[in-house]
Amino acid sequence: MNDIKELKVLSVNISKEKGTIKQPEESITLNEYGVADDAHAGVWHRQVSLLAKESVDKFSKIAGREINYGEFAENITTEGFELYNTSPLDKLISSKVELEVTQIGKECHGSACAIFHEVGNCVMPKEGIFARVVKPGKVIPGDIFTYRPRVFSFQVITLSDRASRGDYEDRSGPRIIEIINKHFEKSPRQLEIEHTIIPDEEDNLRILLERAAAKNVDVMITTGGTGIGQRDITVETVKPLLDKEIPGIMEAIRIKYGSQKPNALLSRGVAGLMNNTLVYTLPGSVKAVNEYMTEILKTLEHLIYMREGLDAH
Repeated sequence: MNDIKELKVLSVNISKEKGTIKQPEESITLNEYGVADDAHAGVWHRQVSLLAKESVDKFSKIAGREINYGEFAENITTEGFELYNTSPLDKLISSKVELEVTQIGKECHGSACAIFHEVGNCVMPKEGIFARVVKPGKVIPGDIFTYRPRVFSFQVITLSDRASRGDYEDRSGPRIIEIINKHFEKSPRQLEIEHTIIPDEEDNLRILLERAAAKNVDVMITTGGTGIGQRDITVETVKPLLDKEIPGIMEAIRIKYGSQKPNALLSRGVAGLMNNTLVYTLPGSVKAVNEYMTEILKTLEHLIYMREGLDAH
């Protein structure tokens, strides 16, 4: 991938108390709780803090003095690119350890924080990042981390006997893809989107659902087959495969648009989690796709973070 970059570790730092400046060490050991002997270690998502020298240098100019490694309470000081351009679930991988980004920035406690009191400001709330340990090991200055952005994978399925035969052009599936791309166009996220057109056949849909679950596809969106016709089999096929249903999304959509146009209340679409794959079943019209996707995208990334155990509140 073109976005794979390398980071050099300049310093590794530890503090015994929260909210205090960290002191450089010859090495740090990462375990299942974070940095051994560091005050921030624990069973949570902010186990390891990282800050780029690029951010430190910017603040040094503003502060009018040199900032020492660890002064902003970062466990690992890096050089290579600005870390705040990463996203949650991206990976930082060296030959010995693996980290997963969990949060960009944090709340600043202002004058209540010892760092703010001693330094006069703090760059961590805006440009520092936090990670959890995926693979434990030792980190020393000079180590090289490879940055691997998390790719969001989507499977879009159009269910239509006529479109699958080529009797008419499928417009709802391509519209879903267009909306997804538009939503993420200003995001650093990379996307993989696969689109399939199938007839309204339960066996065909089940095969694609089970394949998506086995591959851990992030999101599967179907369009078509949510009505009450004899060939409308999408909901009956999807619902038994869901491990956890998320009824509020579809209920809210039906109420919102059904209050304006009662026919919108007739869709039986469902949403839920199938293994690690989020599944949404949409009606087959472009108008309905526009309405449903508008609401689904409001919570999509939050649901992905929840699924991965991240506190994105």
